[in-house]
Amino acid sequence: MEDASPSQTALRVARLRALHQISPQAALFRDPYAIAILGEGGPADQQLAQEDTHGRRMRLFVAARARFAEDWLAAAVRRGVRQLVVLGAGLDTFSLRNPYPDLAVFEVDHPATQAWKRRCIADAGLAEPPATTFVPVNFERQRLAEELASAGLKSTEPSFFMWLGVVPYLTKDAIHSTLSYIAGTPGSEVVFDYSEPSEHRDAAGQAALAFYAARVAALGEPWISFFVPGELAKSLRHLGFDEIEDLESGDIAARLSGAPKGTTTNSGGHIIRARRSATVAS
Repeated sequence: MEDASPSQTALRVARLRALHQISPQAALFRDPYAIAILGEGGPADQQLAQEDTHGRRMRLFVAARARFAEDWLAAAVRRGVRQLVVLGAGLDTFSLRNPYPDLAVFEVDHPATQAWKRRCIADAGLAEPPATTFVPVNFERQRLAEELASAGLKSTEPSFFMWLGVVPYLTKDAIHSTLSYIAGTPGSEVVFDYSEPSEHRDAAGQAALAFYAARVAALGEPWISFFVPGELAKSLRHLGFDEIEDLESGDIAARLSGAPKGTTTNSGGHIIRARRSATVAS
């Protein structure tokens, strides 16, 4: 993305979240601010009527990853976690919906995208949430750990990291560096989504990858990193994460629909949760 321009893929995801609110599957993930934050760019009923198979699958995946991330966050809060870091926040609205009075939220994004988001909040007539700290970070020029520390994140206390719709756009070195930083604090946890490479997919999965990859590349924000599930899990354990839950798209659909596991197709998309326990056996 250009330094002065907000992320176009962030806008696309925001439109999918908003469209989901007027869909028959809206109960999967309720977001009362998803439409408002887009202003005049919000969805219309005819957009839902024109939705094709690819669009429906992506919309449901975007809704599902947000639903799982926030469910896992709720479990972390029950364990006592009081810091949330939203990496690559885009137009995500959790900070506006935050139901936990003592949960500090740190939103991290590229300066141009974050400035755009704050304008969208103001234009919608909404107040910036007092428990949220906006942390503009240009990852090519600034270090995440240093910027979060300057913003007030307590590095000695566990944090929950939401990292949705970001990993495929980053280099593996950048991904490894961020995961290593997160794993450095016992009790911290991260949820992110990733995609399997084409050679590990069936024909339908390869077609889906080609379709979506072409769309984001056309926006100037191509997918560049893919992972094999077993290899990724091994890397996460090497970094210190000892509690890992990886849901492929078929498992996600089954869990949300109640269908038996293995009866739905895996398209190659995954949602993964990794936590480093507060106390790890030696």
